[in-house]
Amino acid sequence: MSINLTLLIVMGVLYACGIYLILERSLTRVLLGLMLLANATNILILAAGGYAGLAPLFNKATDSHEYNDPLPQALILTSIVISFAVTAFMLGIIYRTWSLARQDDIQDDVEDRRVARTPSFDAEDDAAVPVETSEFPLPHAEPAAPDDTGATVPAGATHMPAAAAAAEEKPGRRAPGTTAGPTGGEE
Repeated sequence: MSINLTLLIVMGVLYACGIYLILERSLTRVLLGLMLLANATNILILAAGGYAGLAPLFNKATDSHEYNDPLPQALILTSIVISFAVTAFMLGIIYRTWSLARQDDIQDDVEDRRVARTPSFDAEDDAAVPVETSEFPLPHAEPAAPDDTGATVPAGATHMPAAAAAAEEKPGRRAPGTTAGPTGGEE
């Protein structure tokens, strides 16, 4: 099987341009990037399909290895339908965003900025793992030692009490000494 170098270069350029456009903040550019990625994928499937052969219609006089494989054609047709649906959906989103806000760019949300500033400490995932992690201890296992009340755990650049870190992981409970803010979070 020989591979057409021109198709591979075109496919690589389409993938590179599509990924670049998807990373932009404009919804129209994201749509164009998705369309380029879909076309690059169609070329990839076409190149992977092999040599062009005869139509896959049965004829007793034709040898079986001379037929063209219909699977890549079916996959490309499916890809075209899916990319059309994604394009229509994105056009609806772009139209709605333009009619409501008269802008095409995606802006940072206040909540996104707040989440980015919070420390990435997770008391359940980042704490030291005990020797016995099962909730059903083995008969020969020793009982766990009680937690040290003065222990602190690192949370970003600061340290916080272990009890407060553990309380963050329990919904509806607050750590000792904290009060609820007007939106339900801590002040």
